[in-house]
Amino acid sequence: MQYFNLHTHSYSNQSDVIELVNQYPQEFNDEIPNYSIGIHPWFIVEDRIESDLAIIESKLKEKNCLAVGECGLDKRIEIPVQLQQAVFERQLLLAEQYQKPVVIHCVAAFQELIAIKKRLKISVPFLIHGFSKNESVAKELVANGCCISFGKYLLRMPQLESVFCAMPNDRFFLETDTDEQTIQEVYDLAAQYKGLSVAQMQEIVNTNFNTIFATHLTNNQINL
Repeated sequence: MQYFNLHTHSYSNQSDVIELVNQYPQEFNDEIPNYSIGIHPWFIVEDRIESDLAIIESKLKEKNCLAVGECGLDKRIEIPVQLQQAVFERQLLLAEQYQKPVVIHCVAAFQELIAIKKRLKISVPFLIHGFSKNESVAKELVANGCCISFGKYLLRMPQLESVFCAMPNDRFFLETDTDEQTIQEVYDLAAQYKGLSVAQMQEIVNTNFNTIFATHLTNNQINL
């Protein structure tokens, strides 16, 4: 059984790991087998927005592009939130048009995120990556149709154990992001927290993967 890494910035090319590799429009590597592509709020360049969005749209037509992102909102950076929101909304509309899930970076803006999802009537899955908040935030996100991905903070913040254990099994993913720890280490701890074997944890995540991504795969792509 394979591991699925929802979000990583480094392609490891391991035979037992399927990775959704984060790509940027201006730094695209066509050798990556499965990827997401988006404009991260940290890297918005105003005079490049239209060209970046054009690249994203062109890649969304490709079979190996499984999701939009990472994109989202971050209220702790200097880029104006209004600009971030405009760029985020453009990407959400593309995701809706091409029926792709969205890998989301969200910092101190979860209420805004939910409000945008409702206002734009976005039906594609929201995948909140790198979660590090409390159980109340997690429950609100799940109640509003989001899935949550855990990774480096699960390894570093013992207080996330209770948050992770309270997650419904059909609404979470695991990831490494930019961390040096392996996806196997994340699965080991996640399985320990849930009182499961690693194989059982793989089965849960693989089922979630197939639920979220199955409609975006062709016969010669992933089959977890």
